[in-house]
Amino acid sequence: MKISADELEPLFDALPDVVFFVKDTQGRYTHANLTLVRRLGLKHRSDIIGKDVTELFPTTMGGSYAAQDRRVLTGELIENQLEVHIFNNRAPGWCLTCKRPLISRGEVRGVIGISRDLGQPDGRHPTYDRLRRVLAHMQEHYADNVRVHTLATLAGLSVAQLERHFRRVFQLTPQQVLTKVRIESAMRLLGGEDSIAAIGMACGFVDQSAFARQFKATVGMTPSAYRTMVMAER
Repeated sequence: MKISADELEPLFDALPDVVFFVKDTQGRYTHANLTLVRRLGLKHRSDIIGKDVTELFPTTMGGSYAAQDRRVLTGELIENQLEVHIFNNRAPGWCLTCKRPLISRGEVRGVIGISRDLGQPDGRHPTYDRLRRVLAHMQEHYADNVRVHTLATLAGLSVAQLERHFRRVFQLTPQQVLTKVRIESAMRLLGGEDSIAAIGMACGFVDQSAFARQFKATVGMTPSAYRTMVMAER
């Protein structure tokens, strides 16, 4: 039995922490749940349908999302991509994005995907206290070369156990949590006067190029574009 996007759309309307969308091969929205409508500061689904991301999101972010969609249209799967989404009220929110090609009769007809808000850690999990120590270590040493083996030893777990428990408690891998800590620090520092190269080094990136690549992949814009946006709002 096949379920159409028309039937999925109202189901996803009931999930306020999940964005659901379908786009055609030109990157134009054909379906979007009400969560996306509201987060874009719009009132009606019709305000989105037929438009592409460059018309709905800030220019640099829209271009980044469009490039991501083009990769999916060539057959690439995007699974649990850690991202910061910034909407019309400029409030940032962390989410995990999944996109896949929409295939019909053997041909790629578009993109279907979801972005799920990152929830609160599961504080009731038996390993939570040990993992909280690991998180505290990351938050203190994110500027350093943090190794997963070191984190596993700190928690008294194997690397495989650490990965599994991190996914269960934080919904992220240890590396994704470290990236989140580093990017959050970089976003704060970009509101100041330090150079972008200095901020990248202070946040644990090996060079400015690596910092720019990771920041754009996560935030949807370059560090310089993000700084410009922040400064313009002051």
